Amino acid sequence: MRFLPAWTGTVARIISLLMLTLALAACSTIKIAYNHAATAAYWWLDGYVDFDQTQSQQLRADLARLQQWHRATELPRYIDLLQNVEQLTMADIGAEQVCAIAQEMLGRLDTIAAQIEPATAALAMTLTPAQLQGLDRKYARTNARYRKEWLSRTPAEQLDKRYKQWLARIEMIYGRLDDAQKDSLRRQVALSSFDPRTSYEERLRRQHDALQTLQQITQTRVSEGDARKLIHGYFERTLGSPNPEYRAYQHTLLLEGCRTVALMHNTTTTAQRDIAAQRLLGYERDLTQLASQPQ
Repeated sequence: MRFLPAWTGTVARIISLLMLTLALAACSTIKIAYNHAATAAYWWLDGYVDFDQTQSQQLRADLARLQQWHRATELPRYIDLLQNVEQLTMADIGAEQVCAIAQEMLGRLDTIAAQIEPATAALAMTLTPAQLQGLDRKYARTNARYRKEWLSRTPAEQLDKRYKQWLARIEMIYGRLDDAQKDSLRRQVALSSFDPRTSYEERLRRQHDALQTLQQITQTRVSEGDARKLIHGYFERTLGSPNPEYRAYQHTLLLEGCRTVALMHNTTTTAQRDIAAQRLLGYERDLTQLASQPQ
């Protein structure tokens, strides 16, 4: 997954609320989470930028429109994707099949970014220096939390944290793993190229880029068209880092993740695959109901 910063990281957070949580939430909670996603997104963003009344009204309206579009346009795509995944559940799979699914999901980021770009630019033009200062302070607080959660840990503690994250996600789909499967997963996680310091440096770059972009929009009184170009450029640099070393690192992590998913799937029992199939079918039913709800 991509870790995008706040405010102009709106795209990632809305995706997290509207799509990625579907893969992590219990089936019975999907519809509740989705239907309240726009409200949750608003309060999350307001925690970074303390919006005034006019901005709040505009943002709530923009988020509501985004969700309407997402329900009508994106949910059917996710349903198709789930159906494809369901067909793979009962057989062994290869890493290339997992990566094809991951790339299809990541490909939707550009589409959602394009959809939200005009509203993001318009709202960015209304931000005040005080709000940008507040955003900077919020970044500092979240960075301190990241350093505590990752950089202050020993390598063994970092490995354990990553292992537990992987275990929770896999067991959410397949049910409880046995000891041999857990040992296999831990070995795979131990081989990962994940480096919290590398991720942290890219995090700082994106935050600095966000603040610079917003300052350019608010301080130079650009036109709405120019503001959209600036936001578009920021989204491009966030979805595809200008740092070639980081892009290579990110690609490596993706390939490693695909191999881990394939390996773990191929160690599952028939009973575990049955659990996965039933849970995916439940997700599909919920998404189908959500997509059919009136706008």
